[in-house]
Amino acid sequence: MVLPVVPLPSSFTESPGTFRLASSTRIVVNNDADATASVLANVIAERTGLRLDITTDAAAQGDIVLHRTARQGEHYALRIGSDVRIDGSEAGLFYGIQTLRQLLTTDGDDWLLPHVDIDDTPRFVYRGLMLDVARTFFGVDTVKAFIDRAASLKFNHLHLHLTDDQGWRLQIDSRPLLTERSSTTAALGRPGGFYTKDDFREIVQYAAARHMVVVPEIDLPGHTHAIGLAYPELVEDPVMNDNLLAQSSALGQPLPVAGEPYLGWGVGHSSMKIHSEATWEFLRDVLTELAELTPGPYLHVGGDEALGTPQADFDAFIERVTALTTELGKTPVAWHEAGSAQVAEGTVGQYWGNTEPGDAHADAARHFAARGGSVIMSPSTTAYLDQKYDAEFPLGLDWAALINLETAYDWEPTAIVDDLPAEAILGVEAPLWSETLETLDDIDQLVFPRAAAIAEVAWSQAEDRDWSSFRERVGTLGTVWNAAGWGGHRPAEIVWSN
Repeated sequence: MVLPVVPLPSSFTESPGTFRLASSTRIVVNNDADATASVLANVIAERTGLRLDITTDAAAQGDIVLHRTARQGEHYALRIGSDVRIDGSEAGLFYGIQTLRQLLTTDGDDWLLPHVDIDDTPRFVYRGLMLDVARTFFGVDTVKAFIDRAASLKFNHLHLHLTDDQGWRLQIDSRPLLTERSSTTAALGRPGGFYTKDDFREIVQYAAARHMVVVPEIDLPGHTHAIGLAYPELVEDPVMNDNLLAQSSALGQPLPVAGEPYLGWGVGHSSMKIHSEATWEFLRDVLTELAELTPGPYLHVGGDEALGTPQADFDAFIERVTALTTELGKTPVAWHEAGSAQVAEGTVGQYWGNTEPGDAHADAARHFAARGGSVIMSPSTTAYLDQKYDAEFPLGLDWAALINLETAYDWEPTAIVDDLPAEAILGVEAPLWSETLETLDDIDQLVFPRAAAIAEVAWSQAEDRDWSSFRERVGTLGTVWNAAGWGGHRPAEIVWSN
């Protein structure tokens, strides 16, 4: 049989026989693993309806043992025979539970686990999904639901795109007009909204409990029209460009007007006033408060599509804003265009270009490594979850590519930018922009099943990945997602298990 697990483990051995899960099966907690015992109990209850007891008594045949080891990182070992045992760090135990969840199958009234010995560790340390809450605002409960979906596939970073031309989504005490005036609308006039600081802390804590690090983004110096609604002295007047004019005409969307909410989704027209010290007082206030709210190591400072900013001004801005972020004790992350500048040492670049980049895009990506940083690979032609599956799909856009499931799966992060050392690739992230999204069901439609493909690109070793194997294994996940109440698209080329 094909092991029904996504992402594919780095090492596994199957043997004859099955373990039968019963109401008498206990979860035995060993060596400080009680924090994950309730996670396992909830996963089994969701999947099977069985509510297993948790105990610290000695294990017996037929039990499930969780053993927390001293080993750090995300490694876990899962052994299923006459009993079940998961060994690992706290994160490793969590990932072992996600694997066990996928292995459960039903045979009439019985729930079974195959006899298997798995030793598993991820390829990349950074495995992320991005949710754009600026163009469409999603409340705390929806963000939590998104975290649950991501964590089930062993993603470990949540990139929250908190600001854009269409809205500002985070309370900043020192700049109260941002939430008073800049958060009230979204793309196409949808309802706005923002996260209070307590909301944001709740999201961060919820993610941490699922071993995910929140990476907040304040997009700069472009994508800043919304800032001008609150503090017009900090932004330039909109600068029109040919692509913006053509797109607005084709979509029947309004052009940006200074001082008015922007309801379209064209790009490249907005810019901060780079040389104004008032801008830098504002950025120090905002980034300081954001750094205080964010326990993770990263702050994303944008840097993409700043078409309204002269190149010399853009480079000067990036140099200064990454230095400021470093000064605040955080590692700056920036979209790959920022690599044209002298980014602060250690800055992480996020590459979103084509899988066949032009010279300028490749040079920009390589510059992060030259400055002692690394690169997150998010090629828009394979990893952008907001792109349509096919031309007729009702949600999503198609400006980058049509991305079916095989396209999302069949790419190699180290093969995109020539002469970028493999060790300089921090990991992989799949962004989900929200121009066409309104609900959690809309999110599910674009995330599932393509996020599973990206998860395997990020977790599994390149030499082990195979499309034929994946398409068979991903078909078994439909039952897992259905049991969790998660929707999604079910492409016809996959045989979906019942």
